[in-house]
Amino acid sequence: MGHHLDGKSSIVPLVDRLNRYPIGLPDSETLRRILAILFSEEEAYVASRFPLEEATLAELARSTGWQAERLLPTLEKMADKGLVMDLHYSGKTYYLLLPGLIGFFEFSFMKQRQDLPMAELAQLMHEYLFEDPENRMSSEFFGGKTPLTRSLAYEEHIPVHSAVTTYESAREIIRKAGYGAVGMCYCRHKKQHLDKNCEKKAPTKEICISLGTAARFMVRRGFAEERSVDELLKVIDTARDLHLTHITDNIRHKPSFICNCCSCCCELLGGVMRGFPHGIAKSNYTLSIDAETCIGCGLCRKACNVLALETLALDNGKKKKRMQVLPDHCLGCGACISACPTGSLSLVSAVRPQVPEKKKDLFVQILKEKKRFAPFVISSIRKKVRRVLHLG
Repeated sequence: MGHHLDGKSSIVPLVDRLNRYPIGLPDSETLRRILAILFSEEEAYVASRFPLEEATLAELARSTGWQAERLLPTLEKMADKGLVMDLHYSGKTYYLLLPGLIGFFEFSFMKQRQDLPMAELAQLMHEYLFEDPENRMSSEFFGGKTPLTRSLAYEEHIPVHSAVTTYESAREIIRKAGYGAVGMCYCRHKKQHLDKNCEKKAPTKEICISLGTAARFMVRRGFAEERSVDELLKVIDTARDLHLTHITDNIRHKPSFICNCCSCCCELLGGVMRGFPHGIAKSNYTLSIDAETCIGCGLCRKACNVLALETLALDNGKKKKRMQVLPDHCLGCGACISACPTGSLSLVSAVRPQVPEKKKDLFVQILKEKKRFAPFVISSIRKKVRRVLHLG
């Protein structure tokens, strides 16, 4: 691990580089302590020299000034640590610096590790994400117009007259991914290092699903284990039995993960409950409550993962209370529906913003909204010119 808090030669440029991503990491002393644990001095330097897209070993050798023989072992170690992703296309290997969130923050707790002070890191990450009085990280992640992630509705509760597209279906996303794996829940594992446990008794291991290229990387580097389609579908069944909420990329084409999230541990859902109700894109549905049959027992509120239900006191001579939904907070996931003893809950269609087609479209949209798009355009042009000139 690194111990270079005073080494501005590496940490400050690394922070600057990470803040050029769609989701950056607002600078603070706590962040620098986290980065000093995760990155050695050399790794921080290499990361700070990464272009804004994937790069070959030759391109990174040029940007760092290092010989390939020196650089390759560092890149391999960074991939094993979940700091960079190695991608294999057409016989060539490309490296991509991962963002902090969703990225190396999560990977740091997605396997059992002896190379990091896990309890210290868990506490620092908790402080960074939730104890900043200015709420800067929450604003960075959740405060934009276009969310990075979205919820998926429980298919068994979708109205029969609705046409369910592939990208709305957790099961179809898994079936069409081509490759899948299951791994450890970063949020629950981190919480365990804070001496806390999941209130829903959701598992820490074998609950988070990765798909496609991301899954292949995670299996190759020990962050997940390959599973068949049927095995991954059983993970979905387990999540639904526990009233967990499915969260995925806010894209229509080839999402890279499906997390199964609870209100007590999940940092994504925590952001919604901490004042950012639009920080996760909602499904194309919302909750409806039958006022005549609802008895106001509150079991749905207990099952809900974003506190989107509240008790409404009545004075109509018939009954004393019933539940009502908070539309701005409801993710339209349906996790609460099976908890209702009177069958008073159902999903109904809702009008939502268009979901971006691919991850590139999502990132471009967020970058434009945050006025960070120009550096990507410039970097892309430079990269194309170099490759045309056979310099990469």
